[in-house]
Amino acid sequence: MTLSNPCFSGGWNPFRVMQIWLQTGIALSLFLIGAPLAMATEEPSYQVALQAEPFEIRQYAPLIVAQVEVPGDLSEASSAGFRLIANYIFGNNIAVREGGVNMAEPVPEKIAMTIPVIAEGKGDKKTWLIQFVMPKQYTLDTLPKPNNPQVKLLAVGPQKLAVIRFTGFVSDDKVQEKIAELMAWIKSRNELPLGNPRLARYNPPWSIPWMRRNEILIPIQ
Repeated sequence: MTLSNPCFSGGWNPFRVMQIWLQTGIALSLFLIGAPLAMATEEPSYQVALQAEPFEIRQYAPLIVAQVEVPGDLSEASSAGFRLIANYIFGNNIAVREGGVNMAEPVPEKIAMTIPVIAEGKGDKKTWLIQFVMPKQYTLDTLPKPNNPQVKLLAVGPQKLAVIRFTGFVSDDKVQEKIAELMAWIKSRNELPLGNPRLARYNPPWSIPWMRRNEILIPIQ
């Protein structure tokens, strides 16, 4: 089994990454200024079935994600995807009132941002799925409807995920290294991977590198 994943391939350009994450940081800062209390630290609910630092096996509860599909490398897609979904949760949407959406009087609704921001590569097509997990208070019926058709709202069922946690800056090489470590651990346990690796980032781009929480997650049987 090859451990390489073309979704995460590419050179490491620190200046380019810094520029992209600065743009992302500005977008996040605007949200913090506009709604300082809305930036909650809510994250998806899960139970740890097995822990062997830095690895875990987690059982996740059902959840809803806002998702966009964007082209580019990891850094480009992460930045573009973040902006698209942030635009949705900041208010580019139509709130759902009791009895459904009132199209005659469209009203936007701000949605609290959660963690992490998730990126999943799609094969070797240089296309990425970027996801925000929606707050637990919502269902598909009560979430505001996106004005941008690129933003999709999806229900995700229970998942069993193998996870490796790491700190520091996220580069293509670092991600590739952590995928290989997690795949080797999965193989050592005779587990069966069921999907593409996902990169989860929990901190804004100005966070101190050694205090950052990053994870690679791989669905397993």
